[in-house]
Amino acid sequence: MELTALTSISPVDGRYRKHVQHLDEYFSEYGLMKYRINIEIEYLLFLENKKFFKLPGKAIKHLQKLAEDFGPEDAQEIKQIEFTTNHDVKAVEYFLKNELEKCGGKEAKEWIHFGLTSQDINNTAVPLLWKHAIEYEYLPALLNLNTELKLLANKWKDIPMLAHTHGQPASPTRLGKEMMVYAERIENQVEQFINIPFSGKFGGATGNFNAHHIAFPKVDWIKLGNEFMEQLGLHRQQFTTQIEHYDSLAAHFDCIKRINNILIDLCRDIWTYVSMEYFTQKTKKGEVGSSAMPHKVNPIDFENAEGNLGMANAIFEHLSSKLPISRLQRDLTDSTVLRNIGVPVAHTMIALRSVEKGLDKLIVNDQKLYEDLDNNWAVVAEAIQTILRRENFPNPYEALKDLTRGNKKIDKKTIHDFIDGLKIGNDIKKELKKVTPHNYTGISGKF
Repeated sequence: MELTALTSISPVDGRYRKHVQHLDEYFSEYGLMKYRINIEIEYLLFLENKKFFKLPGKAIKHLQKLAEDFGPEDAQEIKQIEFTTNHDVKAVEYFLKNELEKCGGKEAKEWIHFGLTSQDINNTAVPLLWKHAIEYEYLPALLNLNTELKLLANKWKDIPMLAHTHGQPASPTRLGKEMMVYAERIENQVEQFINIPFSGKFGGATGNFNAHHIAFPKVDWIKLGNEFMEQLGLHRQQFTTQIEHYDSLAAHFDCIKRINNILIDLCRDIWTYVSMEYFTQKTKKGEVGSSAMPHKVNPIDFENAEGNLGMANAIFEHLSSKLPISRLQRDLTDSTVLRNIGVPVAHTMIALRSVEKGLDKLIVNDQKLYEDLDNNWAVVAEAIQTILRRENFPNPYEALKDLTRGNKKIDKKTIHDFIDGLKIGNDIKKELKKVTPHNYTGISGKF
């Protein structure tokens, strides 16, 4: 069968293709070829600029245009060469040599890939495509979601809500503040994320510029290597084997994993609030919640997000634990693993979209929030015993414990009758009676 969205094995390239198809600019085989071409051309022009050889202006313009306009047809031509070479990076080298033949740059052919091993290309192409995917796709999507959380937090900042610790009614909170918990957590992780460098390896077959140095022993290749990587926007690792050590990449994966865990936490909380009827959801004409139960409006967006975030984290976990480990100066286990970095990014992007979609459907059920607060007057016990402590009333915690624990109904009258029976001044009794589950919501930072 022909490969289509319906016949694809992976849902990333099937069911969810329309949501993540733009990621193929970075993570597809075509995307990797495009970045390899870019690195090879940048390196060739870098050497030309450093006066190692001379390229005609026509050839320079041709290469620059090739890097800018590289498309699927070019990638297919490289693939045809690879059928013969059985080596993907060598196929890129031969493709570029053919291009130089076309534009009067034949004399410079052997400067393509000069002194390099394939990992000098892969370990600059992958960090660069990763950098661009993060900066142009992932971080904007995450920050947009976090902005939506902050907007909802501000919209709901004055809505009191019964809190639950250990699944039991607890001191009341405010709905907006609970949203800000997640917004702040995500912000903190983004701050950590942006401080992790995008680094790569560039130093020849085993990281020592052996071939470069033997050919031009008077040239400071370490300085040139650093300069070339900086030109690409990458940090050059100074001591490597044949491959980069992937520690920075692993740190990125682990940070995204932590952000995904925060979002899983959010999804589960929202899911629970929906089940508690604190939220209802907007309906869309024609949509079906259940194939059997017509009344149901399921929180499917948060469930979809939770599942995709879990898939992403499972893969990120393998990537971050596997990639930094390689036998001696290099084994090939990193190669096939590295080709999969787009998969957890795709699952993460699908999840971010699902969370946004789910948040947009939420409608606050003020009546249910009010009822739950009104049915749980026992939660003001903390406030009462704390004020009594301030007044040096003997054993206030124990007195409230005896009053509120057990299965007996605690309502406003129960609390006020208790207060009336206390041997304290009337002004303190008035103060205590002003406390309700609706106004005992504390304070929080500004948002």
